[in-house]
Amino acid sequence: MCAQDATMGKDAARAEWDNPMQFVLACVSYAVGLGNVWRFPYLCQMHGGGGFLIPYMLMLVLLGVPLFYMELAIGQKMRLGSIGAWRAISPYLGGVGMASVVTSMYLCLYYNVINAWSFWYLFHSFQSILPWAECPVNSNLTGPVEECERATPTQYFFYRETLDISGSIEENGGIHMGQALCLLLAWIIVYLFIIKGVKSTGKVVYFTATFPYLVLIIYLIRGVTLHGSINGVKYMFTPKMEQLAKPTTWINAATQIFFSLGLGFGSLIAFASYNQYNNNFEKQAIIVSMVNSGTSIFASIVTFSIYGFKATFNYESCLERVRLLLLNTFDLAEDTISLENVNHWIAELNRTHPEQFASLGGRLETCDLEAELDTAVEGTGLAFIVYSEAIKNMPVSQLWSVLYFIMLLLLGMGSMLGNVIAVITPLSDLKFISHYMSLVCLFCLLLGLGFTTRSGNYWFTMFNDYGATFSLLFIVLIEVITVCYIYGIKRFEKDVEDMLGHRLNCYWKIMLAGVSPILLIALFIFYIVNYIQGGTPTYQAWNKELVLLY
Repeated sequence: MCAQDATMGKDAARAEWDNPMQFVLACVSYAVGLGNVWRFPYLCQMHGGGGFLIPYMLMLVLLGVPLFYMELAIGQKMRLGSIGAWRAISPYLGGVGMASVVTSMYLCLYYNVINAWSFWYLFHSFQSILPWAECPVNSNLTGPVEECERATPTQYFFYRETLDISGSIEENGGIHMGQALCLLLAWIIVYLFIIKGVKSTGKVVYFTATFPYLVLIIYLIRGVTLHGSINGVKYMFTPKMEQLAKPTTWINAATQIFFSLGLGFGSLIAFASYNQYNNNFEKQAIIVSMVNSGTSIFASIVTFSIYGFKATFNYESCLERVRLLLLNTFDLAEDTISLENVNHWIAELNRTHPEQFASLGGRLETCDLEAELDTAVEGTGLAFIVYSEAIKNMPVSQLWSVLYFIMLLLLGMGSMLGNVIAVITPLSDLKFISHYMSLVCLFCLLLGLGFTTRSGNYWFTMFNDYGATFSLLFIVLIEVITVCYIYGIKRFEKDVEDMLGHRLNCYWKIMLAGVSPILLIALFIFYIVNYIQGGTPTYQAWNKELVLLY
């Protein structure tokens, strides 16, 4: 690269990972996050089950792995954070790195709120009866709280106890002190994890990158032994090939790969900047990308086994209510109707006692297992409501709750480490401020308190849905165009040869110079069109009278 590379690229004073394994685990801990647990299963459910794996794996090969490889190469060659690395390539490109830092800072503001929620649920798991397992008693001690009765205990605990959510984004209502303290704890832990740079982070990732897999394995063993779990697993892997004809299926596959690997935030460049100059990042890029995608599939099997249990439980509970209604209405013997022959008796009684059957009216529920499985839930709804509802019905539910929320915490903390390092590494390189770690954490904590207000969840949703999508796509598009067409693919190839001892093969050159930029442009255009057609950004608000999101 340019003349200043020689000194920048071989800065002997720069801290390094103790070994390549630490770097791989740091990348895995960062890339494998909450999206693997709650976003990917949702996309599988929405886009044809096992059939979704076809576009997903294609996008991994065509988009994810090449861009992941490129960012690692840039960081390792320059041994600088995102701002310094792009300025070293060209003095005019420092803004690309600055955009990455701003985007990572933006994510830091609200992402740790999820960890605060996980702490809240974890602390409430150490009770004889889980607080989201049943409705609390009203102030008159005459029965359950009416809002909880109209909703479900899990919904009530999340929206009323955890968030104390307001009716709209305009209603602020002050800070939820419990959530504020949990957010403070989350930021203290993040600060302790990064206080000594890669020397402390390198030790932490051994735990944050591996323990979630232990929990997932435990949950898999438990999940597949639950009654009805096979219904969920079958549902996941039953392909609906007609979904492949829809452009949104391919768009969402590409988007999931893009965001799951954490491209564009500057975290990968920062991580790679602490590598030894001749580290084999090519092999590591492939390993981390495959581990990330494999984890998504593995987590989906776990999720759908739990989801199948929940759906089957709800379905059989519905059948039991219908059974009791029929027995009481038609004065039948207790053993006449079973769960297996409820539908037969519905048809039979409708035929033989039409007038009496018609009197049931709206009391007769329609029980449908497929409809239960079709209910697509993503994000916080899946992580904190659906899972909680399934956990409360398990034996020794407190144990499963503690394990689950520890896993969520570690997944969230691993991603937070990458986001914070993406901010502090460029600041450290530029000698911008002293004590930058503590100031960055304090700044994000203070602004993040806004998400612990009664309307905070609405702001969280708006930030998460509308915040970083355009900027990240634009950043990575500029990155790949810069490397291939401004800096030059041949010069980049020589840099790779200098580090690895061999040049780029045809796969990397074709993907970086042709396929990946085209896909990024298509994604960017899709989001612009979708944004324009979508009109004013919206959010769903909780209505405590109707006890639903509207």
